[in-house]
Amino acid sequence: MRRFLPLSLFALLPAVGADSWSGTVVDVMCKGKDLAGHTRQCALNCAKGGFGLVLPDGKFLKFNETGNAKALAALKNSTKEKDIKAKVSGKMDGEIIQVETIEIQ
Repeated sequence: MRRFLPLSLFALLPAVGADSWSGTVVDVMCKGKDLAGHTRQCALNCAKGGFGLVLPDGKFLKFNETGNAKALAALKNSTKEKDIKAKVSGKMDGEIIQVETIEIQ
């Protein structure tokens, strides 16, 4: 039993240290455009440039490669057509989010 407890606590550490942000998911090419009118299809068409999150204050946080893949999958599975809000968890590395999870809202 003693071995199990420390290993269990160790497994929880990454989740405890994660931060979260809410904002609008947008492809990098369209980050400065009208976010409310930006469509899911445009984001899918511009996916090669990567994705990020525009925070309510207008700051843009780019996703890492893992985050780009998760954002692309979430957008493909979403039925929302524009003004795509999401909650993202992960860690900051400079101005890039090392994405752990992304949830379209």
